[in-house]
Amino acid sequence: MVELVLICVFFALLFLGVPIAFCIGLATVAAMSLSIDWLPAVTTIAQRMAGGLNSFALLAIPLFILSGQLMSSGGIAQRLITFARSLVGKLPGGLAFVNVISCTLFGAISGSAVAATSSVGGVMVPAMEEDGYDREFSAALTATAATTGLLIPPSNTLIVYAVASGGVSIGALFLAGYLPGLLVALCLMVVCAVYARSRNLTEAQIAEPPPVGKSLVQAGPSLFLIVLVIGGIIGGLFTATEAGAIAVIYALVLSLVYGEITLGHMPDILLRASSTTAVVMVLVGTSMAMSWLLAFQNVPVLVADGLLAISDNPLVLLLLINIVLLVVGSFMDMTPAVLIFTPIFLPVATQLGMSPLHFGIMMVLNLCIGLCTPPVGSVLFVSCAVAKTTIEDMIRPLMPMYAAMIAALLLVTYVPEASEALPVALGLYE
Repeated sequence: MVELVLICVFFALLFLGVPIAFCIGLATVAAMSLSIDWLPAVTTIAQRMAGGLNSFALLAIPLFILSGQLMSSGGIAQRLITFARSLVGKLPGGLAFVNVISCTLFGAISGSAVAATSSVGGVMVPAMEEDGYDREFSAALTATAATTGLLIPPSNTLIVYAVASGGVSIGALFLAGYLPGLLVALCLMVVCAVYARSRNLTEAQIAEPPPVGKSLVQAGPSLFLIVLVIGGIIGGLFTATEAGAIAVIYALVLSLVYGEITLGHMPDILLRASSTTAVVMVLVGTSMAMSWLLAFQNVPVLVADGLLAISDNPLVLLLLINIVLLVVGSFMDMTPAVLIFTPIFLPVATQLGMSPLHFGIMMVLNLCIGLCTPPVGSVLFVSCAVAKTTIEDMIRPLMPMYAAMIAALLLVTYVPEASEALPVALGLYE
């Protein structure tokens, strides 16, 4: 009964347009009120929210959000686009490849798919349209490619999963995200190549790409942020939280050196970072409370028993988990989805022989697809706004991109080495 009330209230509020954090919190209070009075229910929820946020690892999130805001405002996008043009601009249909690579690089540096969509899409969508690409295809490509930055560190979502899983190394997760993120980008580039050939865009030429060396010098300081963060964590020089603080200092100095921002811009940047952090932390707190209620009601055990009763074939069960997460991702933001469904599905995955590291990357990649899936896909809405188009017009060009991302998801699901090879090789995971 409690679970039914929880689900019904959540979806009722969601369809009424209530923000997702309030949907989760109010649904949890409503469900708890079935067994105790509403005042103790609210008190318990508040305690669980406070306890869920009392984590040293979560301190990294506001720091990486601030560094991402500094990078987004610091003129990084144009330098990365120029660098991507120097790499693939001469290839047939190269402008689409430039879009994918630029979104991947900027998303990885900023840690935000929304920032990558708005910053890169604002430049690339008009340029691709001028080169013969449909506006809707360009917008769809930008939205899907921008999600790769959530797999390639620094990634706040991977930090959230580390907390939800109860001990997976953030450094190992950061390393594990590289190959899957690049695999998604590669699959999207295959779609771009097929599209360019089918539309006879292989002969279309953009402006002569700049020399690789010159563009690398310009973009190199921005790209070095990834090296600094990951290198420091792998080398044991600092923790992921300390890496966030170093990323903020580096991003601030770099943006000031580029001259794209001044100290006068800092109040606005700090305000935007604080606003984003507040939203994320409320989501984390309410999701922790709902996750505790589900555990209290023994839901993870019931789900595990139910799935194992359907089949004992790991291939089938992992496919079922992926299907459920794909549906969840289309209705729920990544942060609450990770916090709520990790305790439910991780025990099942480990019983099937999947490591917590492997499951985490599979889950995050799965939920990345939800960011560009209606009706709640935040990145999809941003891409529509940037390209001045509608979701309805984008559905058709999105279909082959969904297929490409799902192909990458299946490879990551059934080939553990795609996630585990780098952490194991560098001694961060056994």
